[in-house]
Amino acid sequence: MNQRQYTTEELWKLYEKLPNELKEAVFSQETADFVFDICERSEIEEVPRVSYFVGLVLMGVLLPGDFQKTLEEELRLKKSVAKSVAMEVNRFVFYPVKPALEQLHKMEIEVSAKVVTPQPLVEPEDQEEPKQISSKDDGYREPIE
Repeated sequence: MNQRQYTTEELWKLYEKLPNELKEAVFSQETADFVFDICERSEIEEVPRVSYFVGLVLMGVLLPGDFQKTLEEELRLKKSVAKSVAMEVNRFVFYPVKPALEQLHKMEIEVSAKVVTPQPLVEPEDQEEPKQISSKDDGYREPIE
């Protein structure tokens, strides 16, 4: 997966566009404490890198669903450890701001999605026109009295 490294300028530009709820979550002491405690319990020494990936999710760069896989690949954590960390981070950090995250990712998807306008159906010109059937010629119809 090799997570792309973002420059400070790129991250600030992304940060400036965030809703206030997510801006607060990115730099909140509460988020930092949760990440630190989770890492400490899981015996992960790379707290700054875990915090970086949490920040990428909060800024809409990394999907919450890709967080665990990123921890496994980037920090070389065992799957069970990465899963445990991801579950706790989801519960304590991402879940409280879930509506804002969903809105952010929805916007990202909408902006990046290619709009395709369907072309109108064109009928071939050499097709015969349907024959008009006169009711006078219809032997199955009964006259109205």
